[in-house]
This record gives sequence, structure tokens and C-alpha cells, in this order.
Amino acid sequence: MRYVKGHGRQTRSRIVEEASYGLRQTGVDGMSVADLMKRVGLTHGGFYSHFESREALVIEAFASAMDRTVLHWVKLVNEPPAEERFDAFIGAYLRPAHRDDRARGCVLPALGTDIARSSQKARRVFARKLDEMIDVIAALARAVGDDKLSDEILGAGRQALGGQSARRRAPVASAIRRPNKKGDERS
Repeated sequence: MRYVKGHGRQTRSRIVEEASYGLRQTGVDGMSVADLMKRVGLTHGGFYSHFESREALVIEAFASAMDRTVLHWVKLVNEPPAEERFDAFIGAYLRPAHRDDRARGCVLPALGTDIARSSQKARRVFARKLDEMIDVIAALARAVGDDKLSDEILGAGRQALGGQSARRRAPVASAIRRPNKKGDERS
């Protein structure tokens, strides 16, 4: 049987997409390769012609889910006027439909504990993608043009990420500084 050009790439993309949904829905241990391939309409044996291991798929599915989140967030913070961006972001993220749709919701609450138990390679990919997510939020905080609103955005982010008490919160500027690739600090 002959396939059209790009068929293998399309099939791999379908597998990754289904895996990203399935992993968020059931967790890493809740979905077998056989179940995943059945969801895609393929046989279990075909899996290894697309991926060297289950872990390779899991890592790619984590990254794909996080990439989709970043793209969605970028759209949310770039389309409306600056003064409406924070409300648009919060409105889209903190809504019942987003909360209830684990398969298409945020990867962080869905897979955070799975990632913590994953391989070093998976955690490195997760950390890189998490940095991209943080960059979107930091850009939103910088773009609003209002220091009070910017401080509120950063404070809400810190609270959500760390649940720190008000006494332990660092000043805004130092709380979001982290080293860039050259070792310099950025905010």
C-alpha cells in the first residue's frame, strides 16, 4: 500500500495530539501505548515506527500540550487592547469549561505530578516550556502600561505558582528575576 507524501509525519502528529489529550485526561500511567494507538485508529505495533520509546512520546506530548498553551496565551495577550489583556487572559483561563476539560485544559495541573516523577530529560523539556509560559505572563505584566495592574498580575502569578504568604513575597522586581542564557538577570 502506498501512502501520500507526508503521511508518516501526519500520523505522528495525530499520535502526539491524541497523547497530549489522553495524558492530561488520565495521567502518564493511565494510558497505555495500546490504548493510545487504538484511539488514533492504528495498531500497537505501528507505534515503534514513529517513536523510539513510550518516554519519547510522553516528552513530545508534554511539549506539544505546553506549546499549544503558549500559543493560546500569546493570542489572548496580543489581540485585545492593552487595558483589556489581563481580563481576557483571566477570563479564558479561570472559567468552568477550561477547568472541567482536563484533556484540553492546562497541562500544569493535569500533569505536574507526573512530570515531577518523570526522567531528567522530560523534566528539562518541561522546564524549558514552563519558561516560555512564564515569559508570556511576564510580557503581559510589562505590556499593560499601568504599574498597579502590572503589580497585580505579577502578584497573582506568584500566588498561583508558590502560594507564598504576603510576608514571604519579595519585591516585584526581584521576584520575577531569573538568569537568562548568558547568566545575566532579567525581569
